[in-house]
Amino acid sequence: MRVTHSGSSDLDLNLLLALDVLLDERSVSGAARRLHLSEPATSRTLGRIRKALGDPVLVRAGRQMVPTPHALAVQAEVSAVVERARALFAGPGAVDLRTVSRTLTILGSDAIAAAYGPELFARAAAEAPGIRLRFLGESHVDEPALRQGTADLELGVIDTTAPEVRVEQLREDRMLGIARPGHPLLRGPLTARRFAAADHVTVSRRGRLTGPLDAALAGLGVDRRVVGSMATFSSSLFVLLRTDLVGLAASWTRPLVEAVGLVAFEIPLDLPPLPLGMAWHPRHDADPAHAWLRGCARELLLRGRSS
Repeated sequence: MRVTHSGSSDLDLNLLLALDVLLDERSVSGAARRLHLSEPATSRTLGRIRKALGDPVLVRAGRQMVPTPHALAVQAEVSAVVERARALFAGPGAVDLRTVSRTLTILGSDAIAAAYGPELFARAAAEAPGIRLRFLGESHVDEPALRQGTADLELGVIDTTAPEVRVEQLREDRMLGIARPGHPLLRGPLTARRFAAADHVTVSRRGRLTGPLDAALAGLGVDRRVVGSMATFSSSLFVLLRTDLVGLAASWTRPLVEAVGLVAFEIPLDLPPLPLGMAWHPRHDADPAHAWLRGCARELLLRGRSS
């Protein structure tokens, strides 16, 4: 199989496979190990790729190699072509996941990684040991990570509006309050006004200080006092543990909350449910490794519906 580029250069399937691995590893030595080639042979292959594409592809940045803008632009499509070729030559149902060597990237909050990462790594070790899982945290800016191929699967509250992205909502959750043991708020009956009167801290990758909770309180003519925000859920837990601040958490994070010694409690308000789901780009629909990851994630997220 050969793919013609710019009318004069030929890029064969082996070069596409090597390009996919090089962009994934961003390292000649790492790519060499996965391709079962020597480093000099992999360097020569990178040279052929550079010549065929008319682009450096990977360039030195200190001790690391980073992809060029053109390489980043084509990475998702290169990965998709390689996946389709693998599926074509393997035939239906013929892929043995134990022989697959891949890196799959999951986009989600640090709470997602902490709650579901351990079992996903265990499943990979048992069922697909050649698959590496890479968790990426959410950025403070919105980027089309699934479309660009930066991430393979997104887990959490899916708010993408990209029409081509597949979205599967798996369950609805509820919001809980969290505070340190012995917090004054936990003594006596908890009302909406007592809850709002406490000092609150939010968790927001964009630094937002308000959310659906404030809309619910406003309906009662009550405002809460928000003294600040944290960029990650895990950092907020340690702040709450050492202060009299009050935070919020989805009910599926309760084991994480209690593991660090915090107390989770019901909020005396009628709050909208929290959707929990996953999203991916349709180019991965027929990819067996991606289908395996979706199946694992679906099973884990559905398991906690009774939280």
